[in-house]
Amino acid sequence: MPFRRSPLAHPSGAVPFHAEDLTVKIRVLKPEEVEQVGNALGLARLYQGTGFYLVAWRGDEPAGHLHLALTDPPELQDVQVAAGHRRRGVAKMLIAAAEREARARGFTRIRVDVAIDNYPAQALYRTSGFSDIGLDPRPVTGTIVIRTGPIEVDDVLITWGKDLTEPLGPRSPGGAELMR
Repeated sequence: MPFRRSPLAHPSGAVPFHAEDLTVKIRVLKPEEVEQVGNALGLARLYQGTGFYLVAWRGDEPAGHLHLALTDPPELQDVQVAAGHRRRGVAKMLIAAAEREARARGFTRIRVDVAIDNYPAQALYRTSGFSDIGLDPRPVTGTIVIRTGPIEVDDVLITWGKDLTEPLGPRSPGGAELMR
């Protein structure tokens, strides 16, 4: 899968965000960063389908990542935040960056599948403006093969979505400011 620079990216390729005492820069994963980010956070969806990873960096350290699958509508996948950066707004910053990327490509909706019993993830998506789109819960069982190897799953997923046609304010969710 070729790596593409974000149409909304800062000239350096990164978009800085500030949340409380945490400053991170979010940018599209570069080929030379794959090993470092993969070792720190895993990259389960790398080279699978159309899409790309957005990575939140704190200095030279990957703080989190999100895979944006360019389906119709685009889908948030493999959202992960490093343990030392959790509950500090990194996931919200990644979601806001993914929404901007989807809008820049002309999409008006975005979605995410979340486990029916993953209440912390549901709270994150709810506070980011997502809601259940009314599809029946979908059981997922068996072996799924991802880049990092096969995994056994036994889950029930619900699909949440968000309308991206609402105008953007000057600040992104979670108090993070987009700087260009």
